[in-house]
Amino acid sequence: MEINNKTKIKITIKTFYGFENVLVDELKELNYEPIAVLNRAVQVSGNWHDIYFLNLHLRCAISILAELAVFSIKSERDLYLKTKQIKWDEIFSFNKTIAVKGAVFSDIFRNTQYPLLLVKDAVVDVFREKYGKRPDVSTSKPEILLDLYVRNNLITLSLNTSGAPLFQRGYRKEKGLAPLNEVVAACLLRMSGWDKKTPFLDPFCGSGTILVEAALLSSGLPSNLERPYYAFKNLLNYNPDLWASIYDKIDKRQLKLPVPIIGSDNSDSMVIKARRNVRCFSFARNLDIQVKSFDSIKNNDEPYFILTNPPYGERMGEDIDVLYESIGNWLKTNMVGSDFWMISSNMEAYKNIGLKHANKVKVFNGNIECSFRKFEIYEGTRKNNS
Repeated sequence: MEINNKTKIKITIKTFYGFENVLVDELKELNYEPIAVLNRAVQVSGNWHDIYFLNLHLRCAISILAELAVFSIKSERDLYLKTKQIKWDEIFSFNKTIAVKGAVFSDIFRNTQYPLLLVKDAVVDVFREKYGKRPDVSTSKPEILLDLYVRNNLITLSLNTSGAPLFQRGYRKEKGLAPLNEVVAACLLRMSGWDKKTPFLDPFCGSGTILVEAALLSSGLPSNLERPYYAFKNLLNYNPDLWASIYDKIDKRQLKLPVPIIGSDNSDSMVIKARRNVRCFSFARNLDIQVKSFDSIKNNDEPYFILTNPPYGERMGEDIDVLYESIGNWLKTNMVGSDFWMISSNMEAYKNIGLKHANKVKVFNGNIECSFRKFEIYEGTRKNNS
């Protein structure tokens, strides 16, 4: 596990369902050519410099896996024995906490959790037999996170070099009632095709996730700029000088944004939370976040690019049909000429907007199936659209 920029590693980058091609495009922008596009993942070839770089710079990734071993098995016992052949003590020390997570699709195992236990036992036994000490298991915050993938009789063991999911950016100190996942927000921004020149508006900004991701995207700053933790720092091969050479290249003192980014919410508490969440960034004072109802905003002959995550109607007391109808009326009255994208899980309520959608994509916000839609904003007759 030495850092050797000549030795290539298969790197698997995980993302959410539906965003695989968005991740492919992002990788190509960073000059990485994918070698495979999988279900909720994309693979590239690289080295440890690339692993550090991708953890910091990728906006649309959940985790970065470094492949350790690929082998076939005939029995449960084979998994234990072949895992035990790996020199785990050359990868991390016994005083690190570990966990094993993964996915199992094989008739060899009747219980899909059992292979995870076998891998854990094999790793622990390597240390116990050699040193008389063993790593402790931590399912909540492991310092070393192993990834096991079983497909029929083929085993792939990888290191999760990110650890905690990369949507834990480090900037969100305050949460809203139904916050949008940071990686989902970044993916939606890229999927929408925002040119990063048209003034950006989120009229249901909540705790500010979309605003922050838009500001980071437009300024070219990595979304993980404020993230304090990466699991690769717990490996024996961690090279702080290499990490510093990557991180220190970032211009972290950008005071101005290249385009106006505006957020509003009708909740005082949400706007306070959003303002608190942007404080850590040098450009915080240039984000315009106000307590304001969406229907009081007008484009004043200068079109906006609008992307928002309004309520879905899942909480008691929300008259979602009236809200969505009001959104449609506002767009036709105040936002003609602007582009409007929104995400919602409420397919029936969408009809009340009364505008024809130009595009729609099935996506997930966490475990919630949603539709991400672009609406054509025009003056004239309302049209129902399912």
